[in-house]
Amino acid sequence: MSDQKLSLPAMIAYGFGQISEAVKNQGFNTFLLFYYNQVLQVSATGTGIALAIALVFDAFTDPIAGSLSDKFRSRWGRRHPFILFAAIPLAITFFLLFNPPEGLSELGNVLWLVTFAVLVRAAMTFYHIPHLALGAELATDYHQRSTLYSFNTLFGATGGAIFLPLSYLLFFPTTAEFNPALLNKAAYTPWALFSGGIMIFAIVVCCLGTARQIPRLRALAVAPAAHRFSLTQLLTEVRQALGNASFRAIFFGMMLSTFILAVEGVLNPFMGFHFWGMTTEQLKFIPLGSLVGLMASMVIIPAATRRFDKKNTLIGSALLVILNINLPIILSLSDVSWFPAPGSSPLLYLLILSAVITSALGVTLYATLNSMFADITDEHELEVGERREGVIFAARAFAVKATASMGLILGGILLDVIAFPRGAMMGQVDADIIWQLGFLAGPATSVFTFFGMFFYMGYRIDKARHEAITLALIESNRGE
Repeated sequence: MSDQKLSLPAMIAYGFGQISEAVKNQGFNTFLLFYYNQVLQVSATGTGIALAIALVFDAFTDPIAGSLSDKFRSRWGRRHPFILFAAIPLAITFFLLFNPPEGLSELGNVLWLVTFAVLVRAAMTFYHIPHLALGAELATDYHQRSTLYSFNTLFGATGGAIFLPLSYLLFFPTTAEFNPALLNKAAYTPWALFSGGIMIFAIVVCCLGTARQIPRLRALAVAPAAHRFSLTQLLTEVRQALGNASFRAIFFGMMLSTFILAVEGVLNPFMGFHFWGMTTEQLKFIPLGSLVGLMASMVIIPAATRRFDKKNTLIGSALLVILNINLPIILSLSDVSWFPAPGSSPLLYLLILSAVITSALGVTLYATLNSMFADITDEHELEVGERREGVIFAARAFAVKATASMGLILGGILLDVIAFPRGAMMGQVDADIIWQLGFLAGPATSVFTFFGMFFYMGYRIDKARHEAITLALIESNRGE
């Protein structure tokens, strides 16, 4: 195992691929539940359950995709074929997800949502898991891994920050008939075509830009895998991964945090329009403002991880993000006299500033987290004698998706519990319902995310430990 440094173009190409997932995530997080609940008039509980079913299916395909790519051998390497061949199915199924046939019943729309949400997520899995595993192979240096995954997180966050306002600007302008503008059903067809094209382009750039690394990556996996793929072997590999103390710390910490984030994710589109009183023309500036924070994160990540190491950077960033997101909500709920009114320009400026801070810390958090998982793959190789980046990152994704599915169900149930109306126009929702929405999206759920920090305390790999692991792997390879 060598600490060969990657070129800047290779790191940029690798990160550029993450735009595809950013587009898909914005589609699911901002548009999908709103579309089925508010436009197609499917109950929030039914929509949440449908999305949760898709996540459960997705969670079980993650380890399969990871293990298959770990064991796959070809002239194009282990990961690149999976990444490239996911592009077309991803774009097609995403388009169909937002274009169900006319005249379906509520149950028919739910079944359509389940089917194509499963297919979109399955296609994304066969890009996402090999892509994350590819990062661990591309960068073997302890600090460059943080840089590589910061490029990945940066492009993902930047792509999402640009894609959302661009969607609002090109496809969802506010009108007297459609306010919120996302109620415009006809706009979803051209928007879905636009989204699919971006996803294909990002994946192709990633594959072409990292193709020169394939000979080196093939050399890492020149020996045949210790076992052929089987479900029994897969369960054994996941169990062995859970035997690693650092992996368990991150795994269970992410499960708790993701559950709460999924609940809040269901509520966030409703928050923008009804709690904050913003139109799409105003909301488009919030993700654009976050680009400033994304640029700042490129300075913060290497400085923070070198100064405080990765675990402390992760915990500190997470705590500050929670505080930054919740403070404006709590002030608004408390009817503080000086706090800006909903829909006002001062409130918009405040939300933009909050987005800048959240973006800077959020990119730092996720880049550090992925870098920590990459370090775990090295320690795990030392423990089991086989590189299993795919299984490690698949188990990570499983934790996220399994708990997110429960969060989606709870988020949908909560919308129905507070009796949030379907097809609601701005200014026509009862004030008590809006207050309950803000309370649920803010302090009621975020208090639980603090508990995830206690799990992260169990992470054990620092720079010194990783150097020892690297030396031990070098000696082991020499012995072979």
